[in-house]
Amino acid sequence: MPQIKSHQPRIVVIGGGTGVPVILKALKDTDVDITAIVTVADDGGSSGILRNYINVVPPGDIRNVIVALSDADPEFLDLFQYRFKGTDKFLAGHAIGNLLITALSEMKGNIFQGVQDLTRIMSVKGHIYPASDDLITLHAEFTDGTKLAGESEITKANKMIERVWVDRDDQKGAPKAAQPVVDAILNADQIVLGPGSLFTSILPNLMIPEVHDAILHTSAEIVYICNIMTQNGETNGFTDSNHVAVLNRHFGQNIVDAVMVNNKRVPVNYIRRNEDETSNQVTHDQAGLERQHCKVIASDFLKLHNHGAYHNGVAVSNELLKLIENN
Repeated sequence: MPQIKSHQPRIVVIGGGTGVPVILKALKDTDVDITAIVTVADDGGSSGILRNYINVVPPGDIRNVIVALSDADPEFLDLFQYRFKGTDKFLAGHAIGNLLITALSEMKGNIFQGVQDLTRIMSVKGHIYPASDDLITLHAEFTDGTKLAGESEITKANKMIERVWVDRDDQKGAPKAAQPVVDAILNADQIVLGPGSLFTSILPNLMIPEVHDAILHTSAEIVYICNIMTQNGETNGFTDSNHVAVLNRHFGQNIVDAVMVNNKRVPVNYIRRNEDETSNQVTHDQAGLERQHCKVIASDFLKLHNHGAYHNGVAVSNELLKLIENN
């Protein structure tokens, strides 16, 4: 593992879903100052139900990030992640951690402060910041000119997405980011985007106006961890350069300084093809990435687990530290 030569590096990881916790868990064991900025646009599953019934910012992605960075007893973390069985009527499908985050958000008046208290209780290394305290809805315009609202509806449409943006549910202007979110981005040494759903886990954070502006003004190196597989309803047929082009397009300029791409071939039996989901390995387009003036780190970042292709968190974190050391 590379040795850090100067002050403790400040790494900000932005995203949601299942990919980001893998990277955070690996970074937790290194000598870095970690801040995770987590999406709050989720409207499916347990998070979506709590959002609709209790009018609270969805907690699911935040829960997974807390577990990734927590030094709490493993038994307690298992309890925190426990999801009630489908036969449990009202509690069916809810994770205990989601209920705790929701309760603390209500007690403290907003999810940002609730999460700060919970990270202290759960011995979290680093900082976990919800991207916004506001209930927000993700909107998308497709290449055919049609528009849809809601993360799950956008994905289910299975159309090519042109652009996304976010609005507050209460129609009271644009969603706001807490000042610590902005400060973390402006003071970072490195900003990591992903891995995760491009349009529904990464971009919802970046489209919050204060976050968008901070990304444009930070001096940090911005690193995109490209997904290993395409995602049905979002990135069908995408190359790695297509992913980067979408991010750059949403900012009107090239914001990605470096991109990490997996060059290990995914075995055929790990590629999902059925009527509900078609997922193929993301094709590497070196020339397309070079045209966007980003550094390319291509390596074996693949981890095969539970019939799926995932990122190897340790391999990714090692490369992130090398980037900081070489800057």
